[in-house]
Amino acid sequence: MAKQNRGVEVLGTLALHAPRTEDFQFVKFRTDGEVVRLTLDRPEHNLLNERMLAELGAGIGSVSERADIKLVVIDSATKAFCGGIEIGEYTPRRVFQLLDAFHATFSAMLDTSKPLLLVINGPAFGGGMELAALGDLVIATPKARFAQPEIKLGVFPPLAAAVLPHILGPKHALELVLTGEAMSAERAHELGLVNWLVPEKELQQKVEEVIAKVTAQSGPVLTMAKKAILGSMGMPLREAVRNSMKVFLNELADLEDSQEGLRALVEKRAPKWKNR
Repeated sequence: MAKQNRGVEVLGTLALHAPRTEDFQFVKFRTDGEVVRLTLDRPEHNLLNERMLAELGAGIGSVSERADIKLVVIDSATKAFCGGIEIGEYTPRRVFQLLDAFHATFSAMLDTSKPLLLVINGPAFGGGMELAALGDLVIATPKARFAQPEIKLGVFPPLAAAVLPHILGPKHALELVLTGEAMSAERAHELGLVNWLVPEKELQQKVEEVIAKVTAQSGPVLTMAKKAILGSMGMPLREAVRNSMKVFLNELADLEDSQEGLRALVEKRAPKWKNR
């Protein structure tokens, strides 16, 4: 119980001292219309330390309630997407703080109402692969590789152990975690970790295409669709259907945009979203 309380205390401290976006050191934060871009920028492998994790979590959390933002894009300014945790952070004295920083960041990814688009054009190892696993949409090039090499250091990845079976199935998750071997971008696409696999020269075009398709939709409806899908995961089928219908009937029906969408269909025109 003492360990659990210690974790709660540290999480509370992180929440109170979340860095402001203008003070970020390792994550570039910029707003581009209805899109917020978070670019990992800690040369040369984007190794995650406590500060970088706090910045990523704060960046995601800062837009969760912004009605003017429809999508969050996470990419990298370096050749690697993310090489995982900086080894120097893995010490007995810092393990609680590090795990709590991880928890706070990945909770922000799980809890945000905004769709997350991850763009991966290089290795995503350890925590980098876990970031990819929590992306709602993932675009990768053949230069991307994915691995959970923690087993080779005498530990295992707790987040990946919980999340990867849902995405890849238990056999493939066990293979990655128990062997620590890397998986190609082609294999990741085949197994469903990656949505789109494109040549590097076509990457930016594909990113802009996906951004255009998502931002063309109503912001509140995007939020509700994500809530219905992720909120139903792990439920028995009948309960999942009831959960999705509850969101549809109790929240969606009151939106002006849902009524506008039906009117536009009947009138054979493009809808004009008010995002409310």
